[in-house]
Amino acid sequence: MNKAMVVLSGGQDSVTCLAWAKQNFDEVHAITFNYNQRHSIEIQAAQNVVKLLGGITSHEIIDVGPILAGRSPLTNPQIDLELYQNYEQMDKTIGDRTELTFVPMRNALFLTLAANRAICKDIYEIITGVCQADNANYPDCRKVYIDVQEDAINKALGLDKNDLNCIGILTPLMDMSKAESINLATSIPGAYELLAFSHTAYDGQYPPVGSDHATTLRAHGFEESGYPDPLVVRAWSEGLMELPTTPNYSDLDQINALVTVIGSLKKRLA
Repeated sequence: MNKAMVVLSGGQDSVTCLAWAKQNFDEVHAITFNYNQRHSIEIQAAQNVVKLLGGITSHEIIDVGPILAGRSPLTNPQIDLELYQNYEQMDKTIGDRTELTFVPMRNALFLTLAANRAICKDIYEIITGVCQADNANYPDCRKVYIDVQEDAINKALGLDKNDLNCIGILTPLMDMSKAESINLATSIPGAYELLAFSHTAYDGQYPPVGSDHATTLRAHGFEESGYPDPLVVRAWSEGLMELPTTPNYSDLDQINALVTVIGSLKKRLA
């Protein structure tokens, strides 16, 4: 039996990876971290998605507390989120610099803990939704880091990467743009609709009407893909926001069909 452990934040990318894992592995486990993050609504999103997807063997939420220090507004409530007028202005502002929301050593900690849980369950594949494309200015989301971390984990466990049973870190979205990852979700039965219950906004708010880095990037990805964002459609159907005026929301038949599916999923969470 092939098994996998998914690092599930509850965000758009990790939810897509969970559905991808369910399609490609016989047994799927998930692990979520509560690190006192500003957008802790993600934790509830992760729980909802696991319930809606079904068939996930285990889902553990690890409370690591406010252990991660730094100047990121995700972990330091005294620092304001940087906001942007639109994707183009954000792209110009950030450029090649490390994103201000970067939390030093966060992924190193999460992958270490995921490896601990995985090896105790005889799981040798860890899946994470990190991505080095689409202005993802986070050093620990790049392939060069993931490769080194995979090697370090195996050395720490006394495993040889040439053996069958060694830890592998799979990154299905690594070189995908946000639009490409959305297209992947639409190709996996039920995955696209699940995104209605994911959470991306760094401000931790629902509905997603802010203009922080993650919200702006998500909106741009859906616009490029041509698909409406199920999370936005869900909020609109609840009377919490207006539909964006971008072309990906122009097909009302598509929107109404999505509302019907989202309504059915909401009943399963009630």
